[in-house]
Amino acid sequence: MTREITRRNILDTDIYCLTGEKFSLDRPNIAVVRDMLEAGVKIVQYREKEKKMGMKYEECLKIREMTREAGAAFIVNDDIDLAMIVEADGVHVGQKDIPIEAVRRLVGDKMAIGLSTHSPVEAHDAVKRGADYIGVGPIFATQTKDDVCDPVGFEYLEYVVKYIDIPFVAIGGIKEHNIGEVIKRGASCVALVTEIVGQKNIKKKITALRQQIEAVKE
Repeated sequence: MTREITRRNILDTDIYCLTGEKFSLDRPNIAVVRDMLEAGVKIVQYREKEKKMGMKYEECLKIREMTREAGAAFIVNDDIDLAMIVEADGVHVGQKDIPIEAVRRLVGDKMAIGLSTHSPVEAHDAVKRGADYIGVGPIFATQTKDDVCDPVGFEYLEYVVKYIDIPFVAIGGIKEHNIGEVIKRGASCVALVTEIVGQKNIKKKITALRQQIEAVKE
C-alpha cells in the first residue's frame, strides 16, 4: 500500500532528486525522472530555471503522473502557480522569492513548503514563519545554480541537527565520495543534482549512493 504523502512526512526518505536537464547528457527530464523512480527514489523536485512556462507545464504534468504511480512526492521549485496547477505535493522557494506566508495563502494547507537556508538565523526564521522543511546548504561548492552563495560547510549542518526541529535536506556539491560525511553529521535526507542526472546509468549511481549511506548507518 502506498503511503499518503503529507507535509509532515514528505522528507521521510534518503535521496532527494532534482532535475537539471542541461546536465543530463542530452536526455529529457522525463527519461531521467523515470530512471530515478525505477531506482526507488521517493522525492523529486522539478527545477528548470530557463525553460518556457508551457514546456515546464507539460513536463510537470507528466512527472506528476509518474510520481503518483510510483508513490513518490513531487516538488516544484519556485513556480507556485505551476505547483498548484499540476497538484504537486510541495513547492520549494528561496530566500529572495515570495515570502512563505504569502505562498501558504496561495497553496492552502495541504501542500508542503520548503525554504532554502544558509545560516542559523535563516533556519530559525524559517521555523518561526511556518516552513514545513528547509534546505541546508550549500554544504560544498556547487555550479548548478548561477546565484549560489558560498559553501556553508559542516558547521551549519551540525547546528541544524542540534537546534532545528523541522525536517531538513542537505544540499550542495554532495557526491558519492562525500555523502558519507554528510550522513555522519546527522543528515538523513540528502539532495543531489549533477551526481545523479549527469550519469549514464542513473540507477547504478543511486544504488552506489545508497550503499555509502547504509555503510555509515551500520
